[in-house]
Amino acid sequence: MRCVVLPEIGTFEGWRDEARALLAEGVPPEEVLWQRGAGEADLFAGAPAAAPAQGGGAVTVPRGFVDLARLAVCHADPERFARLYALLWALGRDRRLLEDRADPRVDRLERMAKEVRRDRHKMTAFVRFRELGDPEAGRRRFAAWFEPSHHILELTAPFFVRRFGDMDWSILTPDLSAHFEGATLRFDAAEARPDLPEDAAEDLWRTYFRNIFNPARVKLKAMQAEMPKKYWRNLPETALIPEMVASAQARAREMAAAAPTVAPLRAERIGARLRAARVPAPGDDLAAGLAACRRCPLWENATQPVPGEGPLDAPLMIVGEQPGDLEDLEGRPFVGPAGQLFDEVAAQAGLDRARAYVTNAVKHFKFTARGKRRIHQSPTQGEIQHCRWWLDLERAQVKPRLILAMGATALDSLTGDRRGLLTRRGGIEQTAEGTPVLVTVHPSYLLRLPATERAPAEAAFEADLRRAAEMPGQ
Repeated sequence: MRCVVLPEIGTFEGWRDEARALLAEGVPPEEVLWQRGAGEADLFAGAPAAAPAQGGGAVTVPRGFVDLARLAVCHADPERFARLYALLWALGRDRRLLEDRADPRVDRLERMAKEVRRDRHKMTAFVRFRELGDPEAGRRRFAAWFEPSHHILELTAPFFVRRFGDMDWSILTPDLSAHFEGATLRFDAAEARPDLPEDAAEDLWRTYFRNIFNPARVKLKAMQAEMPKKYWRNLPETALIPEMVASAQARAREMAAAAPTVAPLRAERIGARLRAARVPAPGDDLAAGLAACRRCPLWENATQPVPGEGPLDAPLMIVGEQPGDLEDLEGRPFVGPAGQLFDEVAAQAGLDRARAYVTNAVKHFKFTARGKRRIHQSPTQGEIQHCRWWLDLERAQVKPRLILAMGATALDSLTGDRRGLLTRRGGIEQTAEGTPVLVTVHPSYLLRLPATERAPAEAAFEADLRRAAEMPGQ
């Protein structure tokens, strides 16, 4: 039986090196006893070592195992080293074992790693430094006491190095201590909990906590789940919790009493008249209004907004998604590759674009820069909602008898539902006001299809355009 004693500082590296050596010798998991630190001698530590088994050999493991082991080694479970070595041994025989989350060995270690990650999050959130020495010194010094549930100090200390690299500090725990002095991080043995003095930062924490506390949303169990009581004695702001909880109902009533009252009915009538006044009459140019639009951030990177174009008495309105690269540069809709394909298919279907009003659901080009190219990005739900205001104005001006919705974004803007475009394609739906909407795909969809699939899809698109051209009143 092998007894392996791992160091308390650099435990992961120690376990990794020992595990490699044991694998090279072919020592199976049941022949190894693990412990961290000197501690008490194991019952079997003095027993003679068993003869090395044959056939183990060295093994390479997936990167995911290394990441898992680095976390699981920090867990407080005394069997963590044995569990990791047993899984490492098994990976030598089945490299895909780590992908099987139903395997109890993998599942247990994954849950241990999750608990360690959560404990690290708690540490980064609940460490509170107190200042030591002269606040006017060139490099100030701070210290903190923290009691983690697992052995996470070595794993988490680099976070504080990045966050507080301009000061010297120490974090003391019941397990180890970390000291950052003169831009150098070192770890030492555990130290007794010091009597740390309060400083001016205590009042800052308390002021911040008092001002973010919402008395109308007091849920003690939820609060304690995120801020367990074991941390409270080291957090200056927690001294305020009993008083704030006791006064929560009174403060919530005060907030409700101070809330703004509902505007009288006449205010709604005034607002309706003002909104009506903003609607341009038929024939007004929307370009000036669009140029000043700041309803969403898309205007910041686009060259210009792209309004619709066509007769204001057109019986057919054609709505696409948004301007592309060429549309953004020229300021006209459907002049890029998708627009050229649309014109070609529309001519075959007998649809005269000159007699239709052509526009987009979103008026600014959304893209990601990639070198000198601008790659199209789909608009978000919020951007569609903001730009719907302009599309509604265009519909109010044109009053089309039929709208051709090309693509999911246009369908979303017109009907409020973008789901199942291909199953809805070719059907007639309605806007909230009752205007018929003929559903079809966007021509850019056809351009993205493989050559073998494009011909039938283009034929279906042509059939939709022919139906739009032949509907009564077109």
